[in-house]
Amino acid sequence: MSDLSVLYDAPGPRAKVRNAVYAVLFLVVLAAVGWWVWQQLDDKNQLDADKWEPFFTDSRVWTTYLLPGLQDTVTAAGLSLVIALPLGAVLGIGRLSDHSWIRGTAGAVVEFFRAIPVLLLMLFANEAYALWSNVERDVRPLYAVVTGLVLYNASVLAEVVRAGVLSLPRGQSDAAQAIGMRKGQTMVHVLLPQAVTAMLPAIVSQLVVIVKDTALGGVMLGYSELLSNARLVSTNYSNTIAAYTMAAAVFVALNFLLTSFAGWLEGRIRRGKRTTGAVLSTTTTEEMDIAGDVPGPYRLGQGPDTRT
Repeated sequence: MSDLSVLYDAPGPRAKVRNAVYAVLFLVVLAAVGWWVWQQLDDKNQLDADKWEPFFTDSRVWTTYLLPGLQDTVTAAGLSLVIALPLGAVLGIGRLSDHSWIRGTAGAVVEFFRAIPVLLLMLFANEAYALWSNVERDVRPLYAVVTGLVLYNASVLAEVVRAGVLSLPRGQSDAAQAIGMRKGQTMVHVLLPQAVTAMLPAIVSQLVVIVKDTALGGVMLGYSELLSNARLVSTNYSNTIAAYTMAAAVFVALNFLLTSFAGWLEGRIRRGKRTTGAVLSTTTTEEMDIAGDVPGPYRLGQGPDTRT
């Protein structure tokens, strides 16, 4: 085992005692808060068995509310990812273009939609469909939710694509250039296939964010997703805490499956021998924003990029 003392100062006897006291105090406060919450729920009869019984004895709770809500949540999230992924790839490649007007336009679009909260994008989209389209009223919330999620997440995925391509070693593009490939061929046949393997965990992680953000459409636009239908369960069975707890459990189970898949995929990529070993996370693009554009393989015909 490596010597960890070079990374931080090892605590002395007084520091160890102080840390132990802090840990005990934290556990005591946490237990007190938990006990207070339990008492509040018990006083309001939210822990009574009859509040939770419908989830196990009345199948209509699932067939009428929760499962249709889950289906609408998955539908909105799936449509958003299917549309946002190619759009984000186009914007990400546009940000790597040699042409300044393409790079500037793609950058402006990405930064604009990244700066706007996804909830506002949904509200604007809903009003736009109401004023300037013939979309039926009953499906308009789905259109608005998907539009808002696509605009926001495409801009995020564009940064993931840009980070994935820039994470590749410069030798990849140099080798392609040496055998006579043009820039487009190098991007399509050499860089993107390798970058996609590095981007997959970040893309799956972004899908988790999309799934959770569908709840915004239920709250503001009345889209019948899982959380919105849990509210109907609460209204009909007078079990607010139980209904939202069950909806939260379904969200946790769904996102756990997605994150588990992302973790498995990331581990498989790291163990793979055909990749560069680079794996992106959603935080990678933020780090790149701080560092600014780094020399990358997109200036294939101009030699090494010496910009600072």
